[in-house]
Amino acid sequence: MTTWITICDTCKQEGWETGDMSQTDGEALATLIEAAATGLQQVKTRRVSCLMGCKKACNVAIQGAGKLNYTLGEFEPTTEAATGIVAYAMAHSASETGQVPYREWPQAVKGHFVTRHPPLPQDE
Repeated sequence: MTTWITICDTCKQEGWETGDMSQTDGEALATLIEAAATGLQQVKTRRVSCLMGCKKACNVAIQGAGKLNYTLGEFEPTTEAATGIVAYAMAHSASETGQVPYREWPQAVKGHFVTRHPPLPQDE
């Protein structure tokens, strides 16, 4: 089943305005995540403008139909963070419920979980 990595492309970390400002921190992280997920069938990426987690920038959501979904934040836009996010999304995709045992979490995502959302009900 497909797991989506939804990446906030408007995230700006503190001090962003003192850098070159050619792209936001979220755009930089999105580019790295997209590259790390290239060619994967079970993981897809998309960008959105604002996940409303500005104090914890950079933010991503890991989502799959009928599964637990997660918001993660406070990432630096690095290759290590991007590959860890994609590796976690792969494990999420392989999990029937979306729950991934802690021992299987990539080091790069540990300490970055912000929220967990239960799946939406299948009926009313």
